[in-house]
Amino acid sequence: MERMPPKKLDEIIEEFASAPRDLVLEMLLEYSDAVPPLPAELVGHAGMEQVPECQTSFFLRAEVTPERTVQTWFDCPPEAPTTRAFAGILAEGLAGASPEEVLDVPDDLYQRMGLAQAISPLRVRGGTAILARLKRQVREQIG
Repeated sequence: MERMPPKKLDEIIEEFASAPRDLVLEMLLEYSDAVPPLPAELVGHAGMEQVPECQTSFFLRAEVTPERTVQTWFDCPPEAPTTRAFAGILAEGLAGASPEEVLDVPDDLYQRMGLAQAISPLRVRGGTAILARLKRQVREQIG
């Protein structure tokens, strides 16, 4: 059986890929509000990993729960709406996902969404690094 990324993330990819070019950036920025606040124990980035490939200060943490779902946390300043939007897309698209579903997310996620034409290559590279680190954290936890 071929494994697929989570259905919700697939829907987000399709939504972006089929959107008119002039709406893509606007749609992207709507996701910058989808990043939930950090729980108290992660404020100050304790136990979070910084993503140096991002132009802005970006921290993340992925945790595989005993129920075998992946919980994600992201921290990125509001002054970086594009990068924050990547976090919002992942937070929403991966909510309740299994470790296997997270690992099945295509590495070229942002290109598939059509973002490579809408935002700078540097930002796409930052978003790709966020996804790569998230997947690595999940892989390390499931052995």
